[in-house]
Amino acid sequence: MSNIIKEITKELGLTQKQLAEHIGVKEDTVSQWARGINPVPKWALKMFDLLKKEQKYQSLEADLDKMASIVSDLKSVYGDKNNQ
Repeated sequence: MSNIIKEITKELGLTQKQLAEHIGVKEDTVSQWARGINPVPKWALKMFDLLKKEQKYQSLEADLDKMASIVSDLKSVYGDKNNQ
């Protein structure tokens, strides 16, 4: 179970300290989970899932913002055919 910390920090691109800050625990707590001293609680696993979903949402949101900007640029170059 201790590999979950390594996996989640890698997947989210976070350090153990940053992960701890995101879920509201001390860095030492995450370190103990990573070293297998204490088991990772179920609530923390759920938090990790939420963090992954949040990251995916933010990525999708950024992609949508980019697409909206491209559409806006195209409209300014070619005009908005729907509003003529």
